[in-house]
Amino acid sequence: MTTGASDAPSHAVVLRDVTEGDRQRLLDWRNSPEVAAYMYTDHKIGQAEHDRWFDGMASDARRRYWVIEVDGEPVGLANLADIDARNRRCAWAYYLASPSVRGLGVGSYIEFWMIEYVFGPLGFDKLWCEVLLSNESVWKLHERYGFQREALFRHHVIKDGAPADVVGLGLLAQDWPARREEMARRLLDKGYALPFA
Repeated sequence: MTTGASDAPSHAVVLRDVTEGDRQRLLDWRNSPEVAAYMYTDHKIGQAEHDRWFDGMASDARRRYWVIEVDGEPVGLANLADIDARNRRCAWAYYLASPSVRGLGVGSYIEFWMIEYVFGPLGFDKLWCEVLLSNESVWKLHERYGFQREALFRHHVIKDGAPADVVGLGLLAQDWPARREEMARRLLDKGYALPFA
């Protein structure tokens, strides 16, 4: 949710559970060139493959998905993966499928939300992610939030028929407080209310 506390235009951003009504939307998003360009796989996902993935979500305790809505409109997907309660860590990722919300700070809000959720309600110690090296805007956003580069996986995936490098980044709960205040202020300046406040 947002507040109009600043002069910046505010937008209501909500992460809601995935429902059956999202089945076709998620397939369309995943196969769109804007989203597929930053995924590990290049092939067009068919209905049967998508249905297996979609139907398996509910029974897989190691992953969790949310549809991102901006001002009531679905615009993207966020998820946790490799949820490991014993080691108190998980991975995360997101994408914005709607070009209309780019540049509004939605990605930054989602980043803040996920970090707060993982280190707050979940009580985990580490949040990590992998990003194509070519997706510079995203791994730089992670670094602004305090993620540290922990790995460079060379020639890790094949994209457009050529090997592509992947950056591995991690953020520890103990390191988050050093970045939290500045990142919270930036969100508030854009008109966003802080999640879990």
